[in-house]
Amino acid sequence: MVKTATALLSALLLCAWGALAEELISVNLNISEELEKLKDMEQRLRTVEEILHSKSHSEKLLKKENEALKMTVETMQATLESLQSGKEARQVAFSASLLASGMGHTGPFRSVEAALIYRKVSANFGNGYDNETGIFTAPLKGVYYFRFYAHCHTGNKMAVSLYKNDKVQCSVFSERPWTNGNASNGIVLILDKGDRIYTKLWDGSWVYDDHESYTSFGGFLLFPL
Repeated sequence: MVKTATALLSALLLCAWGALAEELISVNLNISEELEKLKDMEQRLRTVEEILHSKSHSEKLLKKENEALKMTVETMQATLESLQSGKEARQVAFSASLLASGMGHTGPFRSVEAALIYRKVSANFGNGYDNETGIFTAPLKGVYYFRFYAHCHTGNKMAVSLYKNDKVQCSVFSERPWTNGNASNGIVLILDKGDRIYTKLWDGSWVYDDHESYTSFGGFLLFPL
């Protein structure tokens, strides 16, 4: 009896351990599967993070490139504007005749103080000439060429001088011609910005003008300095 009971107890214990072992094995398998799933999810997360990081890096690079391109465009635009402004500043030329309309003479005056005012302006690039004062003011330093013409009738003295800042540079003169008198003169001058050029009658002399623009004054920039 005792032996039989012992045998039965051993059989029951073996069955119990077998069942427990199967459960443990099953649990271990489930844990392994879950661990594999977790590893797979971690790998996917890393991949997503790498993609996001790469995208962020690319966006930063694109932003930097855009900023660099913007700066380049702004620099080029400023350079072009500067070149255009410099080109326009170098376009200096004017031409004007004495009377805006009609005909007649100017002078003679006992004492001449003011410049001859050439009212009829045919060109004034750079706006250096002022037809209210008769004075050309150099807009920039450079080498300039000026020329002036004067006309008079029989028996009248004609004398005109060109001035630079109140100093005579050249003149024309005709002492009571037997017929109508004409004279002209020209000169190349180095001017600083702000220098003034104008013409004046001599005391006791006069000039004539009409729609043909016989008496005129003009000049232009040869090259800047």
